[in-house]
Amino acid sequence: MSHTVNVGLGARAYEVRIGSGLIAEAGRHIRPLLKRGRTAIISDETVWRLHGAALTEALLVEGVSATPVLVPAGEGSKSFEVLARVSDDLLALELDRGDLIVAFGGGVVGDLAGFAAAIYKRGIDFVQIPTTLLAQVDSSVGGKTAIDTPRGKNLIGAFHQPRLVLADLDILATLPAREIRAGYAEIIKYGLLGDLAFFEWLEANGRAVVDLESAALAHAVRRSVETKAEIVAQDEREAGRRALLNLGHTFGHALEAESGYGEDLLHGEAVAIGMAQAFRFSARQGHCSAQDAVRAEAAIAAVGLPVGMDALPGHPFDGRRLIDHMGQDKKAEGGRLTFILARALGDAFVARDVDADSILQFLTAEGARPAGAAA
Repeated sequence: MSHTVNVGLGARAYEVRIGSGLIAEAGRHIRPLLKRGRTAIISDETVWRLHGAALTEALLVEGVSATPVLVPAGEGSKSFEVLARVSDDLLALELDRGDLIVAFGGGVVGDLAGFAAAIYKRGIDFVQIPTTLLAQVDSSVGGKTAIDTPRGKNLIGAFHQPRLVLADLDILATLPAREIRAGYAEIIKYGLLGDLAFFEWLEANGRAVVDLESAALAHAVRRSVETKAEIVAQDEREAGRRALLNLGHTFGHALEAESGYGEDLLHGEAVAIGMAQAFRFSARQGHCSAQDAVRAEAAIAAVGLPVGMDALPGHPFDGRRLIDHMGQDKKAEGGRLTFILARALGDAFVARDVDADSILQFLTAEGARPAGAAA
């Protein structure tokens, strides 16, 4: 049984299909989108080793030939170097605009493949088949595609919507528990930013979600996608409400940058810490109650996610360096710092021109080294 969520973008609208067994049915879903029966599948080496044969067979059954274009697993593949190699591989396959690309992997593959699709021959269709919980509930929906640079995360990219998203819940059973928890951070984000009822449901059922209990998992993924689809339909290019989806990300991206984008800190873990910090900073500034901040932190921590910088290797971090990373954030405008803060649980807002000194004082209180302090 599957559930379909429509992302309402007029002529560019598409469906997100959520359920079990969707990879085995991928050919049936993808074939109608093709003028010719051929596609390139961009995937990482780990996902392809585990699931590549199943996807290839599902496509072949419907007469679709598929050529894999593989990249190393990990955030390092979101680079100019890997993008150039992938683009050259696509050109060698002589794909045309009647063909399409399949992004088969987690958020890294989805971002990379989507950006490659956006720039290949000025734009080619692509389909997202996300293989991580985080990608299913967040990065595969909404058309944000990008690569990283030494100056920051996702700074080079394009908005390029997929034609279809297939979120097969069965594939999540092969993920490490840590990856599931990291994906859950993006699920609870939807409750914290604008859906108090969903947040309260997660307080009661969060452990069942990360334990992959089928009914709880399906509800959590569906509600997350419904929320994101609604926001994207209203604000595709993040001119207004869509910015709320970045709750926790300004703090989190700074921690990722300072941690070197490695395995020490997964993206979802960084977002978890960032959301807890956003609520604590909101309480410190008088925007929300201390009780709400405590409750948000407790709900995040309840599934085993980190909520403070002290959980990270390399801590204590330099507060000024974290501020510098925040200045490179895509939401920063004219040198001003922008954060998503909270008035209450389920009530986030965009705070522009946040004073850097108040952030530095907060980070110092959180355990960062103050400016000028020795390491």
